Amino acid sequence: MKSLRILFAGTPDFAVPCLAALLDAGHEVIGVYTQPDRPAGRGRKLQMSPVKALALDRGLPVYQPESLKRDPEAVEQLRAHSADLMVVVAYGLLLPTSVLDAPRLGCVNVHASLLPLWRGAAPLQRAILAGDSETGVCIMRMEAGLDTGPVYHRVATPIAAHETGGTLHDRLAELGAQALVEALPGIADGSLAPEPQDDTHATYAHKLSKDEATIDWSAPAAAIERQVRAFDPWPVAQTTLEGATLRIWSAEAEPVSAETGAITPGTVVQADRTGLRVATGTGQLRLTRVQPAGKKPMSAADYLNARHLDGARFG
Repeated sequence: MKSLRILFAGTPDFAVPCLAALLDAGHEVIGVYTQPDRPAGRGRKLQMSPVKALALDRGLPVYQPESLKRDPEAVEQLRAHSADLMVVVAYGLLLPTSVLDAPRLGCVNVHASLLPLWRGAAPLQRAILAGDSETGVCIMRMEAGLDTGPVYHRVATPIAAHETGGTLHDRLAELGAQALVEALPGIADGSLAPEPQDDTHATYAHKLSKDEATIDWSAPAAAIERQVRAFDPWPVAQTTLEGATLRIWSAEAEPVSAETGAITPGTVVQADRTGLRVATGTGQLRLTRVQPAGKKPMSAADYLNARHLDGARFG
């Protein structure tokens, strides 16, 4: 196919494989839009986005408007590129209709779910939390609604039993790049017709918050295990013990037993080299990797050195 003049808009690590794949496929990326540099780390120094770092490394022009809804000059600058297509991947800024309509072929988005499931900001984490058996990526034509546009191409993938938010993020980032390159020829020549979404099956993936990280031990062990996996690497599931925070990095739900049902949720029922077993609303949760306040993550066995937690209560 003839190479396309593409504008790329993206910000975090998730977007990097898509930009790299476009360049490796020989497309002409005529400009990269990414969010302005933000303070980060303990020193609060300005830090460029991962997408900007790749763009500069490849010698691409970078644009960082604070807003495209409230900056007419930025929109005119974007329109002046006369792009064939704009590819948007986790950009993080709202695009007004004037931007969506600017490229000859419009704007397409790489979204990390099987739309119409999990529209919104945190689709892969919500899929794990909900116990979905599969997820995937969609190449969608953008319109004014939030992830409501018709879908050009979708690729599904199973959610593994021990999948975390981090591992699924990395897998879907690569899968999204592959799907994008696969879809572009059909988008360019018009042979790939986008399919409208069925709004009656839509679900919404709210942005993650730190408030969700606190474990409710009255929930079933399987649900808490999904919470631990979904919130790795952020915001990380946590509980308290004697007023101190303990972050939970990995845990496994264990079969329900008659004895567990009589134990107050949050109570440590066993603490040995195999892990920390905690009673929940239904079943037990075996904690295998934890992080005490001010310390690095460690195995539950190391955490239990010099600690006697039998009968202790979390939360």
